[in-house]
Amino acid sequence: MPPPRTRPGIRILDTVLRNLLAYGVLTCALLAMTGGWDPQRHDARPVPAVYDADISEIVGTWRCVDGTEVVFRADGSADVTLLDGQDRDYAAGWRLSGPGSWRLTAEQPAGRTLGQHLRLRLPAPTATAARAGTGPPAGAPQRYAWTFELRRDERGALELYFGFLLGNGPAGGSYVLEKDA
Repeated sequence: MPPPRTRPGIRILDTVLRNLLAYGVLTCALLAMTGGWDPQRHDARPVPAVYDADISEIVGTWRCVDGTEVVFRADGSADVTLLDGQDRDYAAGWRLSGPGSWRLTAEQPAGRTLGQHLRLRLPAPTATAARAGTGPPAGAPQRYAWTFELRRDERGALELYFGFLLGNGPAGGSYVLEKDA
């Protein structure tokens, strides 16, 4: 028995729709693999890279929530007080304090944005604490390094930040340090 005849217009429409579906799926997959599309992100606006920060903008006291304070000195030394871990380390709940060192990187990709970054190292924490609501600090490291992203606020003032994640899921946010006036 011969196959049923279809009209040529329906066959063309069917082919076009199948191709559009295939190209759409392929495009979404490529965007997801390259980081161009992330359905879990709540803030889809890209953060402009900072290329013009200098050491004088970094030197000083920077603060965040619950007593976090980092003092950056011009000689590259730093004092860290109650700074949380970044990325997945944030979920552990430990906070570190102690003397460290820092440097402002050149224009290079590192972390999540292009441009300059600030690297802070704590070779041997002198104190460990727990973030409120997390219980005793478990698994606090014997040394730690942070990579801060740089961005400018609406007034043009520099902000230092890093991302953090809560648990194993995609939930998280940004941990932002602001400089004392």
